[in-house]
Amino acid sequence: MRRPVIAGNWKLYKTTNEAVELVSRLIPLVATNKDVDIVVAPVFTALTSVKGAIAGSNIMLSAQNCYWEEEGAFTGEVSPKLLKDVGCSHVIIGHSERRQFFGETDVTINKKIKTSLYAGLTVIFCIGETLAERESGKTLDVLKTQVRNGLSGITKDQLANIVIAYEPVWAIGTGKTASDEQAQEAHAFIRSVVTGLYKKTAGNGIRILYGGSVKPENIKGLMNQPDVDGALVGGASLKAESFSAIANFGS
Repeated sequence: MRRPVIAGNWKLYKTTNEAVELVSRLIPLVATNKDVDIVVAPVFTALTSVKGAIAGSNIMLSAQNCYWEEEGAFTGEVSPKLLKDVGCSHVIIGHSERRQFFGETDVTINKKIKTSLYAGLTVIFCIGETLAERESGKTLDVLKTQVRNGLSGITKDQLANIVIAYEPVWAIGTGKTASDEQAQEAHAFIRSVVTGLYKKTAGNGIRILYGGSVKPENIKGLMNQPDVDGALVGGASLKAESFSAIANFGS
């Protein structure tokens, strides 16, 4: 049985005080939830304060990005080693906004995954197709390529510390959501690709999240799909009430 993951990507929102206020409201709302891995990903500047605020709770801390070198003359970058040092357990890698706005490629994403695993972080590895790719029938080819390239050189043992997040780019921040059936089709295909790379036990074991305008109103339908193991939540994670409703989907 795969343990669900509900992760909140706060993107470029919330000052340190606002971030602490948000998790302080969130903690009691999810305190009795023992069946889900609950993760929040604030901006870099709020990581240390949020870590202090969630101490002793069932909420885990993620960063939204990292650089693939441990240290060096890389002005403005943050390494997985430093993320681990401030208390992160997770890191999001390959988000579509990073690919779209900051030129990230499968090659650089693979480097980040390897360095993050080496640092002891759990990786939330994002993949997904654009609207043009879906409309031209390329969805499965895009997903296959992104999975294969992102996991290149990753061992079966390391795969245990990777969570894949399927985020159709056309559904991120648009209010559009893939139907339950579309999500299931993509997740089942992704699982089959991982199975082809690592054999059936690894494919069956890897957790695959859905991301793209996830809300309290659609989480149960998504979670009822056999290959959907959770969600990477954007806008709805910025309010404690809506994010807790998503995390508590089984209640």
